[in-house]
Amino acid sequence: MTERENIAAGAEARRAVPGKAWRPDEPLRQDMLLRYLGTVARVSAKQTAARCPTAPESATSRRVNESAEPVSGAEPAPLLVRDVMGVSAASVHGDMPFMDIARSLTREHVGSLPVVDADDRVMGVVSESDPLAKAAVEASGYEPGAIGRPRERRLHDKARAETAEMLMTTPAVTVFPDSTVAEATWLVSLSRLKRVPVTDREGRLIGVVHRSALLNALIRDDAGIREEIESRILAEHFPSARNAIEVTVRNGVVNVSGRIAEADAPRLLAAVEAIDDVAEVVDHLNTVTG
Repeated sequence: MTERENIAAGAEARRAVPGKAWRPDEPLRQDMLLRYLGTVARVSAKQTAARCPTAPESATSRRVNESAEPVSGAEPAPLLVRDVMGVSAASVHGDMPFMDIARSLTREHVGSLPVVDADDRVMGVVSESDPLAKAAVEASGYEPGAIGRPRERRLHDKARAETAEMLMTTPAVTVFPDSTVAEATWLVSLSRLKRVPVTDREGRLIGVVHRSALLNALIRDDAGIREEIESRILAEHFPSARNAIEVTVRNGVVNVSGRIAEADAPRLLAAVEAIDDVAEVVDHLNTVTG
């Protein structure tokens, strides 16, 4: 067998090996991951549109908006970080010794903790990798060479630290309590953090918000989306068509079907599309004139 044939046979054999079995909750995890990525993409698109207000509309938005008029009535206020954050935020002081930092991380069952000064202002964040790197270097006696990789040299330099202020990563990524959940989600997705300190305008620690809390706040289940469409949009603004319209929601995609006045159809679709949790609106409406 030639080398090329040998490589091809090996690849075919690897493809034939069954993959690792999914956990029972794997389909749900995959679904939530896809919806999380969709949410981040929508937040990104909104921020881009805000910076570039003259950006062209998509074909779908243009079709819906050509004859749509705003639906009257107040829109639900956006969720704020203060609505989902935890107010009991553990922290460590800048002068805390290395071993006490490790004990604090273990006691709190977290991967990172904010480092604060005497006035409780957040200076940085210390993560479990910081004392771990220090312990590893001290135990092994490893010394990077003169041309060692930058990351190895940074870890070795950090291993000389004795306090939280010397170990911490700075500046810390923080959010304000009056920031919207969407804004905080965007920040978390960029920084890849699991927990973000919440501070007041003076930088003092007042809480912490977890990535999962932001995700759960942003992504309602399909039943919640359907409930808002039926109770807020149809019942309040299209009562005459309420019993003739059927709404189904799956993975954030809304299918709207039934009979509605031709003049009302664009307004209804625009109102549904404006809901932040909606990923897409599929129009199956039959319109009637008059």
